[in-house]
Amino acid sequence: MTMRAAILLAGMQATAPAVPAAPSIDGLPLGVLPAQDLPARGCAAYLFSTGQTRALAVVATADPGSLRLMLDGRVTDLPRTGAEGNATLGLTPAATYAAGGVTATLTLTIEQRATLTAGAAVPIATLRLDRAGQDSIAMPLAGLLGCRT
Repeated sequence: MTMRAAILLAGMQATAPAVPAAPSIDGLPLGVLPAQDLPARGCAAYLFSTGQTRALAVVATADPGSLRLMLDGRVTDLPRTGAEGNATLGLTPAATYAAGGVTATLTLTIEQRATLTAGAAVPIATLRLDRAGQDSIAMPLAGLLGCRT
């Protein structure tokens, strides 16, 4: 390698863009999730923020019961620790997820519609996030429930 090529290469490395942090949703510690696949079996709710920033915020899977979100720049999976109400496509109207000092409560309105196959609409949902020593967060959501059989 010539000296000129080495200098050019060093200059390119020095100015290479940093990997961007996950964008925050409306200034909250919740961030935008990257695209998520359907679960290998069962159903999942894909819920989008409905505030100023409209982005994938939460994915709740029916089996195993878990909640995925981007918290403080990291993808975080919380296991379901409680559920209330009759399940529709494996998800209940209210569920609690918790691990490592984080508790999330998700409420869903699930509407099965003739125009949707292998899933349902979630026109109204709310996520409440509680963390020890920090303010609680409540976020309105909406989305779709998708299933793989």
